[in-house]
Amino acid sequence: MRRYVVIAAGLAAVAVAGCGSSSSSAPAASSSSTRSTGVSTTGAITVFAAASLQGTFTQLGKEFEAAHPGSRVTFSFGPSSGLATQIMNGAPADVFASAAVANMNQVVKAGDAQGPSDFARNKMEVAVPPGNPGHVSSVDNLAKSSVKVAVCQPQVPCGVVAKEVFKNANISVSPVTQETDVKSVLTKVELGDVDAGMVYVTDVKAAGSKVKGVKIPSSDNATTTYPIATIAKSSHASTARAFVNYVLSPTGQKVLKAAGFESP
Repeated sequence: MRRYVVIAAGLAAVAVAGCGSSSSSAPAASSSSTRSTGVSTTGAITVFAAASLQGTFTQLGKEFEAAHPGSRVTFSFGPSSGLATQIMNGAPADVFASAAVANMNQVVKAGDAQGPSDFARNKMEVAVPPGNPGHVSSVDNLAKSSVKVAVCQPQVPCGVVAKEVFKNANISVSPVTQETDVKSVLTKVELGDVDAGMVYVTDVKAAGSKVKGVKIPSSDNATTTYPIATIAKSSHASTARAFVNYVLSPTGQKVLKAAGFESP
């Protein structure tokens, strides 16, 4: 039975150590898991991916394994800024999928990845609890002192994009909490700890009835682009490249589009 490990960024070091032992004994390539070029796509890979990709990448991982017998995909989800730092500090990742070009560029500049490809784009939306206790009807309402707002930390992509939105809307927002990633912001909203949270449209869609979304006008909204790349020191480079290609393929793009992501 396949196992999928969703690892918080703070625990990534423990998780990658656990999957590292399996990478040294990958099974021999079979004809069904080798492309026409004769390149093996078997073995275990670890994908470091932005928290906002959790649902879609978990699904893509299952589909990839089914299409490549003998492969196994383990995920470490978290803030792109934190994942980039971990990779540059030697964490044994095979693929990095970032929620911002800036964080990917850090990894590329450090020599830990090369040739990134943009695979998706996302934009912001205000999430509120189902009962909307703060009576939030527009992004402008977040400037009210009576409205408790959650945002991502300023170095995290969702925090960077939220700041752009506030600038575009010409408002000043004093959040009551700054979270480590967008899923943590969404959780604050779902639990009713805040009146509103700045998240991505994909997060509102994934949450279903747990939250309500308040659309942000295009004139005020901001977007972020998601790049993906293989890691230079990957122990299963061919499988890592195959996974990247799967994300970029029409099949992968269909999954992302269904989740609310836009084309890059």
